[in-house]
Amino acid sequence: MADKARVDSDSAIPGQAEEAVRRRNGGTGPKVLVVGPTAEIRQSIVAKTVEPCEVIHARTPLGALACLSSETFDAVYFTSDHLQQAYELGKLLQTEQILEGMPDGVILLDSNNQIVWANARLRQWSGRDVVAGEDFYDVLDSPEILGPDFCPFHTALATGAPSTSTLRSSDHRYFHVHAVPVHEADGPPSHLIVTVRDVTLEIHQQQKLAAIHQAGMELADLTADELLQMSVEERIELLKANILHFTKDLLDFEVVEIRLLDPRTDRLEILLSAGMEPEAASRDLYARPQGNGVTGFVAATGKSYLCEDTSEDPLYLPGAKGAKSSLTVPIVFHDEVQGTFNVESTEPRAFTESDLQFLEIFTRDVAAALNTLELLVAEKAGTAAASVEAIHSAVALPVDEILLDAVNVMEKYIGHEPEVVRRLQSILKNVRDIKQVIQKVGQKMTPAKALPQPPEALRPALARRRVLLVDEDASVQKAAHDLLERYGCTVETAPDGAQAMFMVRNSGYDVVISDIRLPDMAGYDLMLRLREIWKTEPLPLILMTGFGYDPGHSIVKARQAGLQAVLYKPFRVDQLLSTVEQIVTAPGPVAQS
Repeated sequence: MADKARVDSDSAIPGQAEEAVRRRNGGTGPKVLVVGPTAEIRQSIVAKTVEPCEVIHARTPLGALACLSSETFDAVYFTSDHLQQAYELGKLLQTEQILEGMPDGVILLDSNNQIVWANARLRQWSGRDVVAGEDFYDVLDSPEILGPDFCPFHTALATGAPSTSTLRSSDHRYFHVHAVPVHEADGPPSHLIVTVRDVTLEIHQQQKLAAIHQAGMELADLTADELLQMSVEERIELLKANILHFTKDLLDFEVVEIRLLDPRTDRLEILLSAGMEPEAASRDLYARPQGNGVTGFVAATGKSYLCEDTSEDPLYLPGAKGAKSSLTVPIVFHDEVQGTFNVESTEPRAFTESDLQFLEIFTRDVAAALNTLELLVAEKAGTAAASVEAIHSAVALPVDEILLDAVNVMEKYIGHEPEVVRRLQSILKNVRDIKQVIQKVGQKMTPAKALPQPPEALRPALARRRVLLVDEDASVQKAAHDLLERYGCTVETAPDGAQAMFMVRNSGYDVVISDIRLPDMAGYDLMLRLREIWKTEPLPLILMTGFGYDPGHSIVKARQAGLQAVLYKPFRVDQLLSTVEQIVTAPGPVAQS
């Protein structure tokens, strides 16, 4: 496009240059693009030519680029008064060459949503060789606008500010659109620079995460009576049906195999198989790195495995008919491999590293659900309290680790990558929701008659209170979960002050309980930092300490600064409960325990 145009000054068309143009056009008059803010230069060029020529007038460099995108010219004409515009057009033509190779779509739109220019990526997505002059939405097959701005182009032109939105095409592809108005010196913007990014993979990954979460919610919707009437085998079948339904309908995985590890024999027993060949599903597999396919390798090593091409992978054993690629991740709970989750596809390289990462997150939820539903244990809890406590003990600390990992990553991206932060916030919410679902399911699995008076009824002030426990000792963290969650509190933990600050900045708590000596700071320093975040209404803090010499005088300084409460170790359970109860109901200094 750009190599067919020549940029000349006002003295270049008459004389020899004009004669050369006529010869190049077989003796016919030249076709000239005249660029300038007024039509007077068009009249000037017509007057200077010996014989008639076709003259097209463009007021701005953007207008000239639009003409060059759709027509072929023998020359581009500027007067000496408008050489700056010639320079701007030259820059646009150079930029065009750069943008042609961009991985995202780049488009110049006019005020009627018509494409003035587009790079190769948009032409590839549309399947058209020429898109100039076409309506933007028609080129993408009239996609559905999902928001947040349902009129991104109109909004950008009307406000003069950038606007964004997400589009969904008829073939379930998703595009993120960002429109920026081109500000012109002689009036309001009439053109937009639009970038289009294919976010199909990201959207599908979000749907996968939501699908597994929804599967847990579906299970939790059962009434207590329904759960009591179901045997362990019936609960297994129910969970299998839920996983299979969401895997096929929402995750678009047609072939699924889940195996559970028998720790006594290392045998991988089939829990669920859909789309696998019968001989593959009945194959004896063991958690060994060799001779047991990808599944045995993953179970033995605890490492996920992405098989991009089954025909070239020495570990792969035939599973689904015509499978060309597979993805297998371990089902891990409490750092122990409990089984494997395998999906296969008839397309080579059908799975990406991103699929692998999200499937690892899904299997954490599956592992928690399997444990909660007693699919990985042989016996039920003997009593209602034992059942609920076992669920708390099994779920609490692994969930805390996931929350800490997500919050740590989010701290690095805050202020830089809002989309990454939004996705991490979604993961935080889903993890917390899953924990609540698991706890509710565990409570419903226990006969209601076994709990004539639930613990929440004994201390109603603690119900639904959010508590952050800061202590590096895992036994203290576990004890906080066991003691406080029994009475309806939601407990999360952090091993040191820095992690605690991350959690506080990204979550809301009713009270923080901290050891006086943390690995990275004193309890008094944590108190001061908390006040920097909660300036108007300080977050209640309880410090725990043993009897003995306090070299930093943290307790004294903290009390002088208004510390609400101190717990001296070892303390009784009722002292902990009463102190937390008092501080969440009547903020301010309370009696020391």
